[in-house]
Amino acid sequence: MPQLFLPSHPENQVAMAAYMRDQFFFLGVKATERRELTKPIIKLSRQVDLSELQAWIAGYMQQPAREYQYVAIDLALANVKRFTPELFDWCVTQITVKAWWDTVDAWRKVMTTYLVEQECLTTCGNQFITTDEMWPRRVGITLQLSLKDATDPVFLTKAIEKSQPDSEFFIQKAIGWALRDYSKTAPAWVKAFVTSHQLSALAQREALKALQK
Repeated sequence: MPQLFLPSHPENQVAMAAYMRDQFFFLGVKATERRELTKPIIKLSRQVDLSELQAWIAGYMQQPAREYQYVAIDLALANVKRFTPELFDWCVTQITVKAWWDTVDAWRKVMTTYLVEQECLTTCGNQFITTDEMWPRRVGITLQLSLKDATDPVFLTKAIEKSQPDSEFFIQKAIGWALRDYSKTAPAWVKAFVTSHQLSALAQREALKALQK
């Protein structure tokens, strides 16, 4: 793994940690600076074999500073189109490592990119909606964000219905988020879905936001 390379900005640390409910230690490096500093590592990562790439991702995921988990996911996303099924499956296990909504939603982009590239999103994606673990289910619900007309409403329905009884905030928020995103493509479908399903107040409110503007 390349050496740790991010600086420390104490003036940003308190606010950044507070935003994540003080669950993680932050160096205080904001996203724009982090991405700029990560560019050489990204470039180098595309030249190493996949076993070494996996070691890099694992190494950064285990660092105490939260920004390095973001670096790990940046590396995965930059290399996702050359993933083997085995490396993809390993990355799936990383969703629950030091998990919170920030890293989970970033990992979702990796999952979606790979599954769309492999044309198996609604088949291989089933693992994210049948699990009992909360964070992978959030990924399953939001797996089709931004796919617009390529969204499979049958899969979306299945993902939502599997988690609909779960009162967990992050699950209900994800349900509303997924429906709101799809409402921009299929407003009538989303309206009918909301009418025919007993959604939580949070999920329903989020689902209808774009339609009420």
